[in-house]
Amino acid sequence: MKRVICSIFTKPWPRLSLDELGSMVSRLGFEGIEFPVRPGFQVEPQDAEKGLPRAAEQLAAYGVKITSVAGELTEPFFAGCQAAQVPLIRIMANFKGSKNYLEAESDMRRTLDGIQPLCAKYGVQVGVQHHYGAGVFNSMELRHLLEGFDKKYIGAIWDAAHSGLAGEDAAKGLSIVWDYLCLVNLKAAYYKRVTGPESEAARFKPYFTTARYGNTDWEQAITFCYENGYEGNFCFPAEYTDEKGVLDYITKDIAYAKGLFEKIYQ
Repeated sequence: MKRVICSIFTKPWPRLSLDELGSMVSRLGFEGIEFPVRPGFQVEPQDAEKGLPRAAEQLAAYGVKITSVAGELTEPFFAGCQAAQVPLIRIMANFKGSKNYLEAESDMRRTLDGIQPLCAKYGVQVGVQHHYGAGVFNSMELRHLLEGFDKKYIGAIWDAAHSGLAGEDAAKGLSIVWDYLCLVNLKAAYYKRVTGPESEAARFKPYFTTARYGNTDWEQAITFCYENGYEGNFCFPAEYTDEKGVLDYITKDIAYAKGLFEKIYQ
């Protein structure tokens, strides 16, 4: 079977030490992590330049590599990624508070254009993920945002849950951003009604769940990636509305996904 790299976003575990985190991730069956460099986490933004390489060295003792980070687009952050041999910074294009989507998109394109020299200088790619809500939501919006950029510097992160929330099937969403694809997020969600039957207005909110109950077919997504020669890794964001069950849910999801990989990548 062709080797598939699976990473996990460690946002649910800010209070674990790096040793505890590395041990847990390894036991769960992941080779890599997406590391949140945020206030209150193992490495905070102001410490990124020196903290990231130290964290990478400590996690390597458990066979765990930092495959991407969620953080900022400042030069010390890029320098820290280079020193830690982290190839990708993940960001999102959330346009909260903006009254005009296209103006916000233009502003975001200027931001992305402005950080390309840092990408080139430090050998670090920036990946933009779509997300339900006020910003870049569906796959076509993500492609439109990235159109014309050099994928070596600016890429697309396709998220199974958010693509499904946008009403796309996996093959359609992936095919739209394929030319820019740098990372695949395997996550699951559906819209759940949050107002009672007696309410005059129905209201729905995304509910993040396990793979088998979400509105995106993971098997279709993985098959499309395989058939089209995807060589990147698959990241599991470990996001569940029922946060108390995260360890149980991610254990089931990685087992389910590995079964699909064995079936498809044989």
